[in-house]
Amino acid sequence: MIDPKAETLLTAARLQSFTRAAEELCLTQPAVSHHISQLEKELGAKLFLRGKNGLKLTPEGELAVKYARRMKAMYEQLKTETSDFGKHLTKLRVGITHTSESNEVAEVLARYSSQNPGVKIMLITESINNLYDMLENYELDLAITEGKPHNPQLHSLLLDTDYLVCVVANENPLAQKSMVTLEEIRREKLILRLPHSETRNLFLSHLMSIHESIDSFNVILEVDNIATIKDCIRKDLGISILAKSACMDELRKGKITVLPIENLSMVRQTNIVYHEDFSHSEVLQGFLDLYHKSVGDAASPAK
Repeated sequence: MIDPKAETLLTAARLQSFTRAAEELCLTQPAVSHHISQLEKELGAKLFLRGKNGLKLTPEGELAVKYARRMKAMYEQLKTETSDFGKHLTKLRVGITHTSESNEVAEVLARYSSQNPGVKIMLITESINNLYDMLENYELDLAITEGKPHNPQLHSLLLDTDYLVCVVANENPLAQKSMVTLEEIRREKLILRLPHSETRNLFLSHLMSIHESIDSFNVILEVDNIATIKDCIRKDLGISILAKSACMDELRKGKITVLPIENLSMVRQTNIVYHEDFSHSEVLQGFLDLYHKSVGDAASPAK
């Protein structure tokens, strides 16, 4: 049902080449060029510019790709829901951040799917900006993110409240303290998330609010994977700033120590984000109930 010209546009934009697009689509290059020419005529705008490094989208081309992605995702969802309708199946594409991948969220999603045989979940881990982009283009059904989206067409439900902490090895002298100061952190080797992560950006924004800069800290390593950061911390190769929720499993097992940071209250919300036309409200409520029960049980002292 999706227009073949739209598929050609998406492929050419991704590969930045009509030749490579033709090879992938099993078309001739003149056929690819004709598809793009037809689209440009229909839309009344030039979609590509030729540069030294291949094709580059014009602003109108970027807009066309955005809507082509959305049409393709909605058509794929239509096929899936039509096929599953008589089988009483609900297939959901759920996007989570790397922080959520390391806390209770992924586990609770797996438990929810296990307890509800008619619900199948595909988990996709991406940066928060990519998750919002995929959600806006209907390539995701739900996203679990830190903070709220700015797009008014996206709705959100509060899942949890989290905050950032300083994470150190049990052998580190800081582990004996009840809190840590920025001056003490400055004297340590610091391992941080990559610049695009919401965790790092929250830390930086709070530093700026008290006229501090990350440049005055000894950042020895930048890593995207939270599990890798925690592994380095356990080996006392450095300390880090992470969401407390991402450290709960290690905390329960006594593998690391987390400390509040003096004069920095880095609180943030974790939300379930979805389109206003999302039709499975029972899934939202069921997941919320299961998550709060799981987090409550985890926080209860063992008997």
